[in-house]
Amino acid sequence: MTTAAQHRFLIIADGQFDPLTSKTANSCIRYFPERIVAVLDRSQAGKTAQDVLGFGGAIPVVGRLEDGLTRGATVVLIGIAPMGGQLPSEWRDWLRTAIERGLEIWSGLHTFIGDDPELGALARARNVSILDARRPPPDLPIADGRAANVSAFVVLTVGSDCNVGKMTAQLELRSRLVQRGHRTRFVATGQTGIFIEGWGIAVDAVVADFIAGAAERLVLEGARDADIVLVEGQGSLIHPGYSGVTLGLLHGTVPDAMLLCHQATREFIADYRPGGAPWVRIPPLTELVDIYERAAAPVRPARVIGICLNTFDLDEAAARDAVEHAREATGLPVTDPVRFDPAPLADAIVDAAVAAR
Repeated sequence: MTTAAQHRFLIIADGQFDPLTSKTANSCIRYFPERIVAVLDRSQAGKTAQDVLGFGGAIPVVGRLEDGLTRGATVVLIGIAPMGGQLPSEWRDWLRTAIERGLEIWSGLHTFIGDDPELGALARARNVSILDARRPPPDLPIADGRAANVSAFVVLTVGSDCNVGKMTAQLELRSRLVQRGHRTRFVATGQTGIFIEGWGIAVDAVVADFIAGAAERLVLEGARDADIVLVEGQGSLIHPGYSGVTLGLLHGTVPDAMLLCHQATREFIADYRPGGAPWVRIPPLTELVDIYERAAAPVRPARVIGICLNTFDLDEAAARDAVEHAREATGLPVTDPVRFDPAPLADAIVDAAVAAR
């Protein structure tokens, strides 16, 4: 695929541009802001990314497609998942216009734009590329444990829930480890990571029997020229809807170590039953550590070596208190790798890699 560095993006996040609900848009803004020309969200029009997210600087939020196209966009990127997974009629009109003007479409939806009878056909007729990042490779194997044989030290992020920072933590740690001179690769397992990194497999779109095989293939590829491989985690073993993909990643990557990610203020699995009462309570961090280590053990024992704490919704003092409380409770290195120094977790990875040699 073409990489982000080759393009200028107009991101569609209409009606959901927010610190929690527009994960794909937010991550693209965080990791390649210089390539974003605007965000399309009629409800936030007139603001900047900085106003909405607290980062992203002066990237404008616009209320009309035309306002974004005139800023030099070469790609329209779908930055949120619309309710029900279907394209609203306004979005179809926007994508049709973009294709007619020769812009690529990048999408992480489960519904593939390239297969759409109207939009896919129009793109082919106009020789316009559509990247459906969730489309899995056609030849995935069943995992057979080969990931355990790579010489690189493999670290998987696991979580208390979805959308707690598993990808972001690995990207921040990759940057820190590379700065220190360690040959480190980030392995993308979701559409947003693929947009950022330029390769990967969205494992939540893979047929269940082949999730672990996809994870195995990613580790083998990532380990070709790296001493440390940081695999982006997905979902949570305690999430009733997404635990399958989490377990597939855990057993397919056969990690040497894990990092547990958690949002400090979250008490229940979020947004699982919209409009209903909270259902699944998130257990204490020590119990989560035990759950993940027990799940890994039959295939290959792996320890949780640190905690990535997401404190975005806390003030500075409360965030530092949360980090300290988690450190005391678990006895593990803890930090918010975005807000604070990621060094404690980078140190833990390097120490564990050295000890494993």
